[in-house]
Amino acid sequence: MVARQLLVTGGSGLLGAELQKLLPDAYYPSSNEFNVTDCEQMAAYVRGKNISTVLHAAAFTSPPKVDQDPTKGIAVNIVGTANVVQLCVKLGMRLIYISTDYVFRGDQGNYHENDPVFPVNKYAWSKLGGECAARLYDRSLIIRTTFGPNVFPYPKAFKDQWTSREPVRVVAKKIVALLDKDIAGVVHVGGTRKTVFEYATGLDANKPIEPISVKDVTFNIPRDTSLCVEKYNTLIKKGV
Repeated sequence: MVARQLLVTGGSGLLGAELQKLLPDAYYPSSNEFNVTDCEQMAAYVRGKNISTVLHAAAFTSPPKVDQDPTKGIAVNIVGTANVVQLCVKLGMRLIYISTDYVFRGDQGNYHENDPVFPVNKYAWSKLGGECAARLYDRSLIIRTTFGPNVFPYPKAFKDQWTSREPVRVVAKKIVALLDKDIAGVVHVGGTRKTVFEYATGLDANKPIEPISVKDVTFNIPRDTSLCVEKYNTLIKKGV
């Protein structure tokens, strides 16, 4: 696709910053220019621009903060996403919605796209609410994924939480590879199953990181949200 036909929300976030390196000619409006809670402002921003695809990555992403302030999770992740979906429907734009592996209960792992969802915290419920809105639009692609900074930012990492997490530079490239695919529905994007501790120490073997248990934190964390990425690999391999 032509980069100038792509609009990315959340351009100042972790994923947005990486996408700007890969697709510098896309539109990356700030939240002051394209506030997902302001339908009139969003419509005014896209007016006169030849935008064919919206990659919606803007979100309120901190699980403990959403627990503390669920109204912000509702406003941004649920209502805001619904607003973006409605804008895409009205103008016939394709929607790519960045969701999370946390929509799963976490008692199984290796989750496929059609496995039952059941979040264990309010952040994940809010992201699932966004998925519900996106599912009502036939031209939407929901990408469930998990990523972190290219350098692990914490001194401790969970030894008993399993994930498909990859550094954001890797996930951004995988998402870009999907932009030209004529697909809708849900696709899982991630790496191999590993503990968060293994992920963290794998980024930099020389950085001292201590193991910690999910039992040591006060908010709910799913134990194993590793994703099956066979569908993604097949799409890329076949060039669908």
